[in-house]
Amino acid sequence: MKSIMIICRDETDRYTLLKELANHDVRVFPTLDDALEVLSRLFFDAVFIDLETLSGSFGSPHKGMKEVWKRRPSCEVVVLTPPDSVRLAVDAVRDGAADYLTAPVQPDELHLVMGHLFRSVELKTELGVQADDQWQEKTLDALQTQNPKMQALYEKVERVAGTRSTVLLTGETGTGKSFLARLIHQNSKRRGRQFISVHCGAIPEPLTESELFGHEKGAFTGAIKRKAGKFELAEGGTIFLDEIGTISHATQVKLLSVLQDREFQRVGGEETIPCNVRVIAATNEDLEDLVRKGQFRRDLFYRLNVFPIEVPPLREHREDIPQLATRFIQRSKPIGKEIHSIHPKVLDAFMRYDWPGNVRELENLVERACILETGFVLSPESVPQELFGEDRCPVSFQADTDMPLAEARQQAIDRFERMYLSQLLSTTRGSIAQTAEKAGITTRQLHKLMTRHGLKKEIFK
Repeated sequence: MKSIMIICRDETDRYTLLKELANHDVRVFPTLDDALEVLSRLFFDAVFIDLETLSGSFGSPHKGMKEVWKRRPSCEVVVLTPPDSVRLAVDAVRDGAADYLTAPVQPDELHLVMGHLFRSVELKTELGVQADDQWQEKTLDALQTQNPKMQALYEKVERVAGTRSTVLLTGETGTGKSFLARLIHQNSKRRGRQFISVHCGAIPEPLTESELFGHEKGAFTGAIKRKAGKFELAEGGTIFLDEIGTISHATQVKLLSVLQDREFQRVGGEETIPCNVRVIAATNEDLEDLVRKGQFRRDLFYRLNVFPIEVPPLREHREDIPQLATRFIQRSKPIGKEIHSIHPKVLDAFMRYDWPGNVRELENLVERACILETGFVLSPESVPQELFGEDRCPVSFQADTDMPLAEARQQAIDRFERMYLSQLLSTTRGSIAQTAEKAGITTRQLHKLMTRHGLKKEIFK
């Protein structure tokens, strides 16, 4: 079944199209403006539009076609034309339309055009799948791991990516659940469409339903115009619901309805909106325990738990730490750093540390160390000393004797300032006020020093 849009002023032609395309998902729109607004949000395989409508709104068929493809470049367009305007319809085909039909529409001619049209759509799909397979092979090669748990996890990702199944990712904070959600989407047939990520725990409770499902004008105080929700924006693609365990019972009921019926209504609205969206949910909580406590609906849990994937903490796949750290170091090149390797003492400290913040903590720590590092090797002096435990590395500076004394002294001072401020910001979790107080300087002076040394408070939180 294909998704088809019809924009046709002639009642007879509109009736013929609806009758002959009854086995497909067909939506009819009175004007091109209405159709374009929906086309920018929803996916359609084909658009049937009469020549008068295509020309009238924008002055010419060529400009009208550009407006259609601006919203949905991949859709096929069929132009409906009266016999005396066939030349204009041919010009539209030269501009990129798939075909044209002369009015009044004849069923035999329509089915012939549809046959060509659907073969073109299927060819695009096949080419898309081949591209996905090539991307998948390249991606999974980059995710090399010697850990059996991670190997099993990536095998699950590879198996589920090409399906429509709902996925539930579980694991501690910072284990990489959002990364895996994107990986599943980019390995799926929905890869070319929207990936919408929603952090459910960050949305104020009164606004959760509106954010997810949208609202109509006047639905509540402050709703001054209609707003599309995240599910509407993700149409045809994937929606990632992070921290799913934080949503209220009312939102749980509405989400359950979406998963069961594949449709929803905006807050304050009566229109039922079809929903073709793949759902990937994630949580760092035990949802089964929340179910037992009555805090999470059992039926919703079963709907989400179609294909569960548990993501292990970093301490359970330590053998991946060198590869991950190297990858994070490579990302430091845009900030002007050329770090080629990691000092053995730093790597040893990384391997012994428990990483309570998991992969995210490692990524932030490596980014911070790269900012501090002045050499080509990530040295112990650039890493928080608490990682070394009792084997803390004394701070040492290797003086460049080719430099004048004043220049070498300034280089040592700059390096010390970076290290000092970095460790202090790490202790205060990026608090500007606390760091300035502990350093005995004003917040303005601290901001100047942080700007000079390329330090950002966000990486210390």
